[in-house]
Amino acid sequence: MEKSSNSEFSPKVIGFLCNWCTYAAADLAGGARTQIPASFSVIRVMCSSRIDHNLLLTTFFRGADGILVAGCHPGDCHYGEGNYYARRRFAQLKKVMETLGLDPERLELVWVSAAEGGRYAEVVGNFTEKIKKLGPNPINSSTRF
Repeated sequence: MEKSSNSEFSPKVIGFLCNWCTYAAADLAGGARTQIPASFSVIRVMCSSRIDHNLLLTTFFRGADGILVAGCHPGDCHYGEGNYYARRRFAQLKKVMETLGLDPERLELVWVSAAEGGRYAEVVGNFTEKIKKLGPNPINSSTRF
């Protein structure tokens, strides 16, 4: 259901967070009582490279307004080169999104280490604001998160 203006719109943003770095940063931010938008939902994954394209697209088709994929900094992946694979797949998925008529700006890939709780909160806040400006997901779905 669309709101009358984007100032009232609360985007449904889903974060797929790497267990070893970004999820730990989220825990650090939470421990410091850093404010995170209430509309941001977290899904913990073992590695950013293990996220299937179909899962991300299904998340959009199910009504997510934005998806943030966050993993370890390149060179610091717990699984060696996982984040390099994630970056390559991510670039391909953005092209698929354009083909489907979805704004690729609704999907973002970032690197956040376990020690960057403040940066995590900043990234989540900025991405949520960006999605709020973009407005609701243009895919009309009866099944929303």
